Amino acid sequence: MPPFTTLLQDAAQMFLLLFAELSLLFLLISAAINRLRQTIPDHRIQALLGARQGRGYLTAALLGAITPFCSCSTIPMLRGLLDAKAGFGPTLTFLFVSPLLNPIIVGLLWVTFGSQLTLLYVLVAAGTALIASLLLSQWGFERYVITTRSEPSSCCSPRPAMAAASPSATIRGLRPASGPILRPAKTACCTAPSPAPVSTANCCDTPAPVSASNCCGAATSSAEPPSPWRAALVEAWMQYRDLLPYLLLGVVVGAFIYGFIPADWIARHAGQDNPFAILVSAVIGIPLYIRAEAVIPLASVLLGKGMGSGAVMALIIGSAGASLTELILLKSMFRAPMMLAFLSVILGMAILMGYLCQYLL
Repeated sequence: MPPFTTLLQDAAQMFLLLFAELSLLFLLISAAINRLRQTIPDHRIQALLGARQGRGYLTAALLGAITPFCSCSTIPMLRGLLDAKAGFGPTLTFLFVSPLLNPIIVGLLWVTFGSQLTLLYVLVAAGTALIASLLLSQWGFERYVITTRSEPSSCCSPRPAMAAASPSATIRGLRPASGPILRPAKTACCTAPSPAPVSTANCCDTPAPVSASNCCGAATSSAEPPSPWRAALVEAWMQYRDLLPYLLLGVVVGAFIYGFIPADWIARHAGQDNPFAILVSAVIGIPLYIRAEAVIPLASVLLGKGMGSGAVMALIIGSAGASLTELILLKSMFRAPMMLAFLSVILGMAILMGYLCQYLL
């Protein structure tokens, strides 16, 4: 075993690399998702990824398969889907599929292990993700989602609330035949006018920005709205700042495990002589954070060290599908029952793939 100082240095280098990589990915992907949501109204996302239609699940699986995201860089897209109130089941399908069936992992599996194992891997990952998402949605696990922000108030409601005025009041000199005179109730838009322009792309489907004042019939503010990309970047920075404590904790733990758990230790405890090798590999894979471009070469090395193919596949799914860093980030969005369900699905998928690979191939 290498000296402690060497292991500590490796862990520190991995921390810096992971923190820089994940921070950059999170900011870029979050900005891209925010910009996309400016152009695509939420109701269209809800129609495309609706939970009541089977095609919503298939669309989410396809979306996850074509996005080259690792387990951690999936988080910004997941947060965007939750904020847009896409179907809960399809959103979970994307969460399960995205890190496991991204083009990098599938391509490397094909080159390293051949078409037969790759096809089995794709069928197990996609099938388990679809079934688990459908069941969790039907069982009402949506109630365990943590609301990240309140619904934006709209000053463009087509039916403004009406408040009763005194009998002596008039609206433009008109009085109804009987009953109290009604006038539009003051909203936050009217009681707290702001000179800053507010985009109404989401509340009115109107691309033109309007000021808070002209919702109340006053003069339109002449201040120029910020550029769409600037607004998207500002929102991405705010999201990154909210998740920074979780990101730091996840990267610290992941880098420590990466630096102090060598491949020889994994191969020794999950070798072919261990009857519980597949289960051990699936559990070991969860704390590890292994990037997509590194997980398949590592698997090839472990095979050369005597690790069984089933245990290797369980390790791949465990590490790629639910790294500890991802779990810590998900803790800011899901409550404990949903976290446990997510972890159980990934572990179940890893164990299933391991035994199918061991006995069928």
